[in-house]
Amino acid sequence: MTPHQVSDFRLGAKVESSDGKHVGSLHRLVVGQETWDLKEIIVEETQRFSGRLFAPGSGLMVADVIVPVSAVVSVTPDLVQLSASSTDVRQMAPYLSYAYASAQPGDTLRVISAQVGLAGYWPYSETARKGADELEIREGENVMHGRTGRRLGRVRDVLYDDRELVGVVIHPDGWWQHDVVLQVRFLDRSDDLALFANLSDQDIENMPPHSPETAEQ
Repeated sequence: MTPHQVSDFRLGAKVESSDGKHVGSLHRLVVGQETWDLKEIIVEETQRFSGRLFAPGSGLMVADVIVPVSAVVSVTPDLVQLSASSTDVRQMAPYLSYAYASAQPGDTLRVISAQVGLAGYWPYSETARKGADELEIREGENVMHGRTGRRLGRVRDVLYDDRELVGVVIHPDGWWQHDVVLQVRFLDRSDDLALFANLSDQDIENMPPHSPETAEQ
């Protein structure tokens, strides 16, 4: 049984990492359907934390990140404090709302959302993620689809928040006209010829519309 209950959390509360970084705001809660025990929280990252602030005019793959409830240290109506550092949070899995199927009887998980009517489940998977310090990224480097080897675009810029890698700006080949921020959690590996991104076909097809907004939220 988790020490934190659904009733402890207020959607929209500020979420802060262990090193004092403003990660974002509480967007959704994931609970067990049968027990209603809290499993995960979904955090909408700020423009700064996601890297969007450092690349004005660029689109963003996804702004929501899945944080396990075990990483929550304390909760007040206005603040969720994490045990995870900002570096650790940036390696956590993204929340892709289009990957959720409608909840059916017997589903293990349900999603409580700030958006009325959205419900679904997230299939757990244990995936090893390489540390950001093991990636070599250069301007102009090819960005390849890790599974198929198809080229997605080229690196335009590398984004840092202080000295911490946030992601890269890529100029896509064909599937979007505007530069896109590819956050560090999507970066899989690199070699002498290219940087490989861990993206599904759905990730590419569901690129968000371009928005010029760059102010931190």
